[in-house]
Amino acid sequence: MSFVSTLVTVHLGAASGRLPLLARFSYDGGDPYAVRATFLDGPTVLARWHFDRQMIAEGLHRPVGEGDVGFRPHREAGVDELRVALRGYAGQRQGDAVLFVEARALTDFLHQTYAVIGAGEEFLDVDELLDELLAR
Repeated sequence: MSFVSTLVTVHLGAASGRLPLLARFSYDGGDPYAVRATFLDGPTVLARWHFDRQMIAEGLHRPVGEGDVGFRPHREAGVDELRVALRGYAGQRQGDAVLFVEARALTDFLHQTYAVIGAGEEFLDVDELLDELLAR
């Protein structure tokens, strides 16, 4: 199987506390460096992001990222989490969000992705990619 997906609860940091949301994290061996995250409020898609798989793995242990995405380990009420800071643009408005994801859920998901393509074994056929782009 070259595709894995998991649904986890994430918490959106807000002035009034944390708001629970669902997130679907998915990995496709055809795009070996990327993890796709779809953030949901019930059936409504709130946002879609593509993250670097290695950055997620590193972010569980140390701060990584700059610009639009940052990851760092976080501990809340005795639970290890990944703090995800996102900076996006909605039209002319800039929107920032901070999400908290249970580290165990992401670690389990990453292990599933490594069963598809191991860490350090990623390969992207640049010649094939260029052929596809130039054929359009």
